Amino acid sequence: MKRLAFAINLAFAAAPALAADSLQSVIKDHWAWSLAQSPTFATSVGVRDYDDRLQDSSLAAYETAVEDQRRFLARLEALDESALSPADRVNYDLLKLDLENDIEAARFGGKYLAISNRRGPHTFLTGLPDDLPFFTVADYESYVKRLNAAPAYVEGVIGRLEKGIETGWVQPCEAMTGFEKSIRFHLVADARESAMMAPFDAKPATISDKDWKRLKDAGLRAVAEKAVPAIARFADFYDKSYKPACRQTIGASALPDGRAWYDHRARVFTTTPLTADEIHKVGLREVARIRKEMEATIKAAGFKGDFKAFQEFLRTDPRFYARTPLELMEKNSYVAKKIDGELPKLFGRLPRMPYTLKEIPADVAEGTTTAYYERPAGDGARAGVYRVNTSKLETRPLYEVEALTLHEAVPGHHLQIALAQELDLPEFRKYGGFTAFIEGWGLYAESLGLDVGFYEDPYSNFGRLSYEMWRACRLVVDTGIHAKGWTRAQAIAFMTENTALSTHNVTAEVDRYIANPGQALAYKIGELKFKELRARASRALGRKFDIRRFHDAALENGAVPLSVLEERIDRFIAEEKAR
Repeated sequence: MKRLAFAINLAFAAAPALAADSLQSVIKDHWAWSLAQSPTFATSVGVRDYDDRLQDSSLAAYETAVEDQRRFLARLEALDESALSPADRVNYDLLKLDLENDIEAARFGGKYLAISNRRGPHTFLTGLPDDLPFFTVADYESYVKRLNAAPAYVEGVIGRLEKGIETGWVQPCEAMTGFEKSIRFHLVADARESAMMAPFDAKPATISDKDWKRLKDAGLRAVAEKAVPAIARFADFYDKSYKPACRQTIGASALPDGRAWYDHRARVFTTTPLTADEIHKVGLREVARIRKEMEATIKAAGFKGDFKAFQEFLRTDPRFYARTPLELMEKNSYVAKKIDGELPKLFGRLPRMPYTLKEIPADVAEGTTTAYYERPAGDGARAGVYRVNTSKLETRPLYEVEALTLHEAVPGHHLQIALAQELDLPEFRKYGGFTAFIEGWGLYAESLGLDVGFYEDPYSNFGRLSYEMWRACRLVVDTGIHAKGWTRAQAIAFMTENTALSTHNVTAEVDRYIANPGQALAYKIGELKFKELRARASRALGRKFDIRRFHDAALENGAVPLSVLEERIDRFIAEEKAR
């Protein structure tokens, strides 16, 4: 999960400030501008002014948007900070940091990396059925208009990628292996078989038969004549132009000014000033610590053999693997419902919005991660979704399901993100946020199973430790690849040696870090801060420490930088002492 990035221009929103400018007016104007940049997101939060369009994905629109952001930043800096209340000062600082991060990012060629090994214009277009509401005639009419806009969207992405080829800012060959398969998966001969026709599988009761036929026919034409040909255009471009131009190096430091870009991304994703060398050392310390816990767990399991033998045992014994996708989904569902009932022991406030479980789409499943989370719609029209990967079942061990579910669903991503959307905060904080907090919370949430009776057998506990080790290895591997000259093989070997992840999962993860530098640093850095602050509060408060009140305080401001979280918990400690 990461903060929203917006791409197109709305000139009026960033117009020069009036004499009576205020923080509230800047925040309001910036939010209106942000919604216009991302029309599908606007729809998901109930703003239907842009339902007839997709975002402008072109480089020109990106550059215009950066100029708009500069004007918003100037308006902020013209305000009298000393006159702001403490709450408004936080709003000021967070919006300013968001703008500064985006403006700084525009200095680098990362803006030309409009695809990764997990995403592209084809995944965006075919994902629209999962992101939009489908209840009324107007919903379907707007969807058809968006399908008809697919060619322009794809051309915008291609334009950015062409600039990347020209400047040397392209994805590494090794990380993109097989990417073309995910594109051509959607080049169906019969448009009725397209994933983009999924909204027409069942007619809503509110739509008449006559309207339904009209809408379905229009959708079929849009898919057949616009959307699928646009994806075919991208497939041809990728095969003929981009793939041959991919780079043989894998590290960000090999790109023009790439080391400065990586340092920027490390700061953004961790919200700390830690250098790549410092992060690498933190990772090595955590790997050593967790390895000792894993060795103790192996001993507790009564296993006769060393660490490597235990890894092989876990990777190959059939008892640890589901035989069917349904069996894997049922196991995840059981754990999800079990932890639901334990949440009142850990939190005083829970979100109203529910979540559901769905399989990861088949077109991307084999090349993507074990699971991920999709936030609920801001207007309440769609629940949160915990997506589970049911491909290659022999690589999805059941002993990892408890940690995985606690991270992606509750008390992890769904609880934190759905709750944030219900807080009394400016919208840019409800729906945005900082990755170190979001993913740090997700990893910290895995450990909360220990507080409520999970991980009772040594195998599931080893799965928890393996997941924590996985995130510790990320600190070592990501910085190794992008700042220390590590090879792909070196990164795969390090993770294979230290985790119980399957070879397939290790390879997919390493390719993810190669294609998306810095993002993987957020998890462990954030989790360490949550654990540090919990330990600080527990020591300071002794018997007065209430885990429910601590968690409520940690989550009450949404996903903030780790320094802001620390300030809040220090106030929490003082408040609890005085209570």
